[in-house]
Amino acid sequence: MATDHNKAMEGSLFHEYETGLPAADVWEVYGGLLAGQLVPQLLPEVFSKVELLEGDGGVGTILLVTFPPGTPGSKTFKEKFIKVDNENYITEVIVTEGGFLDHGFQKYLVRIEIIAKEAKASIIRSTIEYEVNPEHTNNPPVVSTNGLATIAEAITKYMTEQKSPE
Repeated sequence: MATDHNKAMEGSLFHEYETGLPAADVWEVYGGLLAGQLVPQLLPEVFSKVELLEGDGGVGTILLVTFPPGTPGSKTFKEKFIKVDNENYITEVIVTEGGFLDHGFQKYLVRIEIIAKEAKASIIRSTIEYEVNPEHTNNPPVVSTNGLATIAEAITKYMTEQKSPE
């Protein structure tokens, strides 16, 4: 019985962050370009710059994301919006160049879902779907939702501070 050593290793993992904010409000940030603008301001240690290369925040939009100085490996990656569902509050982006693709992944997709709970509460579910290049399956790259969790927390905190009266 032969084993297929050319098959990519696949997987997914997710993180959920509960917010005290209405889903529609959270979607206003995640459903377009605002999250990309906020992250370098709120978390320069995660991404130092996010540039719009093409599009308006809808399907087909391409962003160039720059890691902070001193980050090992690739300095940048490009991601493309492949799904923006304004009714169900779901966005999907796939890395098209650099970043995770330079570290052994042949597919790296991030799905953000904003799930309504009660009137003034929602969950940010961040999912990573990935495939590892066959030549890296014996020593696969590390996949983690820590960065997405940090972003969800920072954006929620920012939105809460913007809403609260001073």
